[in-house]
Amino acid sequence: MEEKERLASSEITKYGDALEQILGNLEQVIQGKRESLEVVVCCLAAGGHALLEDIPGTGKTMLAKSLARSIDGICKRVQFTPDLMPTDVLGGSVYNPASGTFTFQPGPIFTNVFIADEINRASARTQSALLEAMGEQQVTLDGETYFLESPFICIATQNPFDFQGAFQLPEAQMDRFMIAIKLGYVTEDEEIDLLKKGGMGRALADLKCITTSETIRNIQSAVEKVQIEDSIFRYMMDVIHATRNTSNIRLGISTRGSLHWSLISKAYAMLRGRDFVIPDDVYHVAHSVLAHRLLLNSRFGEGSEAKRANLNEIIERIALPR
Repeated sequence: MEEKERLASSEITKYGDALEQILGNLEQVIQGKRESLEVVVCCLAAGGHALLEDIPGTGKTMLAKSLARSIDGICKRVQFTPDLMPTDVLGGSVYNPASGTFTFQPGPIFTNVFIADEINRASARTQSALLEAMGEQQVTLDGETYFLESPFICIATQNPFDFQGAFQLPEAQMDRFMIAIKLGYVTEDEEIDLLKKGGMGRALADLKCITTSETIRNIQSAVEKVQIEDSIFRYMMDVIHATRNTSNIRLGISTRGSLHWSLISKAYAMLRGRDFVIPDDVYHVAHSVLAHRLLLNSRFGEGSEAKRANLNEIIERIALPR
């Protein structure tokens, strides 16, 4: 038993180093955003999907492309627009006149890294086409089920929903994303340095693949070996139940949300080279994995900042376990 535990710790240390290398690769393109990049890398390790929320021009798509280039996998990008149809994403049956039969033609969702650019510009019908793919890693069309690639991660970008031509994502769609983060502006010095280098595009073009899809699959399996103490689970449940029983929150954290919180906390511990979760791990990723799932009562607003403020109030009043 002891030998098996030592081997598991050795694996997790190795995979933690691999995640650190991916993180360093991303920092060559996206500067000054290490904390956000850490959460995105942990999302990949935990087998989740990421939503990048921010105004245009802050590097959301560049981050998605950089992550795709860092792993040895296939990347496909779809620009979401109001006239985009579900078949444009999932694929569909194509008639073959030679054989007189219909053949399934896979859509761009059949890839390792799927970039849904400006996802909230498409109709709700097209957005809902992603639900099964993100939740179960499969697509069902015409009574047939087709399994997606492994690993598979959807990285979606969205503009604030009060921008022209943008809509708010439905609750079921938001809940499928393990994390939702904002990149924000870089500092003045970082932006000057970016201007000198000619933008992010040049750094992205020089970016090298540093790991393999097989390694990512192994990392995702290894994340489950990371241990969480019962007192930390109890703290997580206290926070989650508080979101479900607070007067200014109309919809609290779902069971899927609690599972995502657990998984990404394990991945964050692995990034730190540990095979066990400490309270700081859970606390560090809480806002990225929980805030976007909340629905507030109308008088408290609807924006992401209001959601984060309400979540922060709950987190700060519940003591972390020792």
